[in-house]
Amino acid sequence: MSPTPTLARRFWEAIEPVHAVAYFAPEPAEAARALGLIGWWMGYFAGRLAPLGPVRAPEASALCFAFAPARVARALPDAWAYTTPEKVLDTRLGAVETALSRVLPPVGARHLEQLTELLETAVEGCGHEGRALAAAWSGVPRPDGVLGRLWLASTVLREHRGDGHVIAVAHAGLTGLEAGLTHAATGNVPHELLRSTRGWTDTQWEAARRRLVAKGLLDRDSRLTRSGGTLRRDLEHATDRLAADPVTRLGAAGVEEAIRLATPLARHLVDHGVIPVPNPIGAPRP
Repeated sequence: MSPTPTLARRFWEAIEPVHAVAYFAPEPAEAARALGLIGWWMGYFAGRLAPLGPVRAPEASALCFAFAPARVARALPDAWAYTTPEKVLDTRLGAVETALSRVLPPVGARHLEQLTELLETAVEGCGHEGRALAAAWSGVPRPDGVLGRLWLASTVLREHRGDGHVIAVAHAGLTGLEAGLTHAATGNVPHELLRSTRGWTDTQWEAARRRLVAKGLLDRDSRLTRSGGTLRRDLEHATDRLAADPVTRLGAAGVEEAIRLATPLARHLVDHGVIPVPNPIGAPRP
């Protein structure tokens, strides 16, 4: 039986906080600064895109289309003048392992190994057609330690889902900025948090809002219209559907077991303030 979109979404909600430690724990940002990278966002884009090599701003903006191109261009390709993608990747993996060892609850080695093995099995089901970030992260050599393996597997799975979301948004005829506005209109992420972290100016945000009002997707108070709500639900369902292959590979029982094992980790990260909720990703407390 094919996995339901709900199962794919629950799977993502359970493992996303593990991946997101790379953004919210201090160790990865400190490691990026130690390499000479300037500012948090240079470390973010260099770290997230390092498996692709010395990527330039236009390609990075296409892959990370929720962000304003100007924000991306302030980070790349300048980052590669200070260090190499290989050094960024190696340093990031080490920093994330250090962070996870500090912030995860004491669940025991067997718990972590079981979860990691399940996620690595799910990764085997990830197709790479049209999914550059997932493909790049899939090619990263597996770390020796279980925490590094856990983070890498959760990263491949979330980038596979994220690449699918980009496909779904493009198919729906929205830009990355417009998709962000409809996301904020659901109430899951505050408008200002999304606008500021993604680097859009007030002028860009307002122009996109007016376009969505003209299309009948937002009302004049920036709330989703009936058509906008339908489009947003269809977009989320499409994202879930495009994330189904690793779920199929693992099987429904395997996914439920992975969710069972990952949920206490994710809740600990949220409840202890490591991962804030709400957050710009839109990840909830599972």
